[in-house]
Amino acid sequence: MAYSYDPTNIFARILRGEIPNKTVIETAHTLAFEDIRPSAPVHVLVIPKGPYVCFDHFASEASDEEIADFNRATADICRKLGLSPGAGGQGYRILSNAGDHGHQEVPHYHLHLLAGRPLGPMLAR
Repeated sequence: MAYSYDPTNIFARILRGEIPNKTVIETAHTLAFEDIRPSAPVHVLVIPKGPYVCFDHFASEASDEEIADFNRATADICRKLGLSPGAGGQGYRILSNAGDHGHQEVPHYHLHLLAGRPLGPMLAR
């Protein structure tokens, strides 16, 4: 499947330094920053620096180095913020939306890392 990446989306503009952000962590292939409209006490957006639209686009076309860097950066954030249940944290939720039915608002692959309170059920029935 071919994806069309829009280089004018807000995350691409953040990556180019056109829009400021509150960086949590930055690596060679990943940027993580605080969400400007948090849905939980901890709400971090984790994005690859490459032009990927959604998870399956990233997972199928990113290099092994990009994929490993993205996942390790996300794990580092969990440790850095004290969220990891195995290290005494209370846990977290990772959410990624894709396409219209997934209610994706920004066409650049990203994870929402949410924590800091009980988050309730995954979806309303």
